[in-house]
Amino acid sequence: MGVNMIRLILLRHGESEWNKENRFTGWTDVDITEKGIKEIKRAAKLLKEEGYTFDIVYTSLLKRAIRTAWILLDEMDLMWIPVKKTWRLNEKHYGILQGEYKHKMAKKVGEEQLHKWRRGYNIRPPELKESDHDYPGKDPKYKHLKKSEIPKSECLKDVINRFVPYWKEEILPNIKSGKKVIISGHGNSLRAVVKFLDELCDEEIAKFNIPTGFPLVYELNNELKPIKKYYLGDTKEIEKEIEGMKKQGKIKWM
Repeated sequence: MGVNMIRLILLRHGESEWNKENRFTGWTDVDITEKGIKEIKRAAKLLKEEGYTFDIVYTSLLKRAIRTAWILLDEMDLMWIPVKKTWRLNEKHYGILQGEYKHKMAKKVGEEQLHKWRRGYNIRPPELKESDHDYPGKDPKYKHLKKSEIPKSECLKDVINRFVPYWKEEILPNIKSGKKVIISGHGNSLRAVVKFLDELCDEEIAKFNIPTGFPLVYELNNELKPIKKYYLGDTKEIEKEIEGMKKQGKIKWM
């Protein structure tokens, strides 16, 4: 690796229990599977082989991303570095879709409507009610949030709006100071990072898929603008994972 090259690493958590079952997860706090653990150990191996090390990890308040960070740091002998957790890196809140099977919902509402709810930049899925047992306002993890910050449903635009202030106030200054940063996040919180960094249009980000457990490397210039991005890992395996993700919202799944 070049001495002066600025790199930012994005890592989507290992396969979760609900990824495996093809269910909408959002802010539901499910853990990762045995396969997910293996994916993160593989990611750590890939990063070590390329000579990467880190000074700080950013992650969400959800255990699948936190455990991913823990496993990665353990495998890389970096458990001593700071892990900063923030709700601003949480997955998109899927409203009443959370817990539902994607292929069953596709059959119920149609693939086109489901795609809009899943990937529409400014289209939110139907909202939870505050009386719903899954409403985040009832979870002690979010007791520090203002009521206006607690979502009942989100679109990608909402995720970007909550992420960008944290990027500017917290992550960016650390990158500028020379710290080596990795973000252990979720499909949509990382897509928010990608849209922001690459300045992608709404249609482009709707088609962008991030597979679990493969490090996405951003090479940045001195103005912290992307020069290029690429995954570490087997190209065919990555393409296979991405193709599988495209089928998740189809009536016929797998």
